[in-house]
Amino acid sequence: MAGQAPGMSAAAGSTDSIHLPRGFSFSAVAAGIKASGRLDLALAEAAPVTTAAALFTTNRVVAAPVEIGRKHLRAMGAHVRCVIVNSGNANCATGNAGIKDCLQVCQKVSGLLGLKTELIFPSSTGIIGVPMPVSKILAALPTLVAAGEASEHAVMQFAHAIMTTDTRPKLASAQFHVGRMNIRILGIAKGSGMIHPQLATMLVYLFTDVAATPAELKRCLRVACDETFNCISVDGDTSTNDTVLLMASGQSEVHLGAVKNKFQAALRQVCGSLAEQIVSDGEGVHHVIRLSVEQARSHDEALRLARSVARSLLVKTAWAGADPNWGRILAAIGASGVRIDPKKVTIFIGSQLVCRGGVACAFDEAEAHRELMRPRCQIRATVGRGRASAMLLTTDLTAEYVRINADYST
Repeated sequence: MAGQAPGMSAAAGSTDSIHLPRGFSFSAVAAGIKASGRLDLALAEAAPVTTAAALFTTNRVVAAPVEIGRKHLRAMGAHVRCVIVNSGNANCATGNAGIKDCLQVCQKVSGLLGLKTELIFPSSTGIIGVPMPVSKILAALPTLVAAGEASEHAVMQFAHAIMTTDTRPKLASAQFHVGRMNIRILGIAKGSGMIHPQLATMLVYLFTDVAATPAELKRCLRVACDETFNCISVDGDTSTNDTVLLMASGQSEVHLGAVKNKFQAALRQVCGSLAEQIVSDGEGVHHVIRLSVEQARSHDEALRLARSVARSLLVKTAWAGADPNWGRILAAIGASGVRIDPKKVTIFIGSQLVCRGGVACAFDEAEAHRELMRPRCQIRATVGRGRASAMLLTTDLTAEYVRINADYST
């Protein structure tokens, strides 16, 4: 979603080139939460005085770990020493028992590490409405805590352990130089379905060794998320567990204020890579669509129009069939609630103009079909209302998506 900034190196999805920030260790185990027996419990331990900032789901139904995570950040002035994540169970819609289970896990981790309970940040992902198998988690924690190490292998184990319907782990990292010092940012994410703007069914953990206050981190995180994670959509659903957590260990001894522009660019690069990886790994996805809306009155209006198109089942199923049915796109723009004038709307598939002034124009349908057959395709619409624009990464909707989600809980 962004080019590489000068003086910056980046890596995505490969343990051969991970830029591992100082001050963090990682581990993962199979606790038996997943019936498959795969890794399902992960831990990241941070150095003392690590600061943090987080953004959470906008869904009014939130999981127990989201409630506890918010409380712990407030209680400790946005300082975090440990992140504990389980997959296979969302611990959502589980009532007071879910809250107690989450707290019990945090308390056990804090006891093993000799930390205050409020310094533990919990996350969960998986099926909603099923009681947490907390006894399995508690039994696995001593092994998990003892296994922590600052290595690329441990990072990849962590990434695997937080996966649910993901088909592959999602990692990205970047570094930039300040004199002889390298500042590093590492991002680890999971997300495949229930992906929509205002975060998605995502868990994203961002680690850096820059020194920063929580307020500085929060400002940088909001900007990066607005340009990346809030500009993706797979299926239009917003999850109950969405979390993006940014932690700064300060181990580089370089303060963010001295390198703000470089840090913001590197953070955006990492988040942009993770966002693209999430969309590309969307459940049943065959085609990733780079959807641009131009000539809106504001960026927010352009996003509103783009989201209306990205949410349309008719549009998404047409993309699944590589059908250049531009009329569905036009109808979705008209259904957005924005007071557009259809006579000012143009639509492009790839480089081809397929709709001018809200009506058909001559175009090569076979070429448009071939364009939509590609794994990645550009769709562009202009609405003639102003000079603002927005870009949204979205996907088709396939029979495989239906199969995955029809069988999810059984």
